[in-house]
Amino acid sequence: MPGFFLVFFALVLLTTTTTTAYQAKLVSSLLTSKRKTVDNLATVAPDSSELTRLRFALAFPSEAEATRALKATIAWRASSGKSIVEAASKAVEEATRNPGEWDNEPVRLAAPHAKTINQFITPKNILTLSTDDGNLVYIIRASAINDNQLMRKVSVKQLSEFFAYVKEVHSIVANARSERTGRLCEVIFANDISGIRLPPNSKFSEALTSSSKQYEQLYPSLAGPTMILNLPLILQAFVALFKPLFPKTVRDRLLFERAPFLASQKDLTVLSTTPTSRDRFLAEVKKLLR
Repeated sequence: MPGFFLVFFALVLLTTTTTTAYQAKLVSSLLTSKRKTVDNLATVAPDSSELTRLRFALAFPSEAEATRALKATIAWRASSGKSIVEAASKAVEEATRNPGEWDNEPVRLAAPHAKTINQFITPKNILTLSTDDGNLVYIIRASAINDNQLMRKVSVKQLSEFFAYVKEVHSIVANARSERTGRLCEVIFANDISGIRLPPNSKFSEALTSSSKQYEQLYPSLAGPTMILNLPLILQAFVALFKPLFPKTVRDRLLFERAPFLASQKDLTVLSTTPTSRDRFLAEVKKLLR
């Protein structure tokens, strides 16, 4: 169990960004504060949107670091990530074909290695919801994923590509909402640890770690707060010991909380199919983030 605890916290650290504490961020104000860097990044990526360049400007302490990361991202999107980027773009277009609606099936079917992975990753264990202010809430119930069987059928690389696709879809949606609302929309992580009894499959953890690292370089300023929800009692005792070991910028966005309503759900499906359940969960999230 201690081994799982350390792996678990390593993943949390990688999925947490180094921006300020969670709060509403107006794109216009952020652009004003980062105008010079945002404009200079246009010489590196003239085809990138102003919002994309803003995210890079916000995520890195210097313009040089932001420039290097943006160059690396452009290279990835034109090479090994090209098929992922194109598939996500087409899937989102199909999912939003009817104005004001979202059809998730085209997105699921277009994911890399979907035929195999979708047998194990379903709306029962991983789900994305929307808050009223445009943020996305990415919910994962790890105990409901048969990671051992999954990793017998796919490689670490294949699962990492699947998660990269998820991030690209999230990025497209969050950027579109940011443009529309004037707020810098983010992805809030809700890691539901209910039911965890055994350490995760090592290859599954490797894929998650690989995927998490991509946030810092390929999708800066997209990841919002990371909530660790319903941590088993045996692990709660260690939180106070390990949390101070993280940098303050990480601790500011790392939340260990109880989410009773979420824990009471047999699986996550009801959160997407029943409006009252979705609203209760989102209200629970909103309360936890205050």
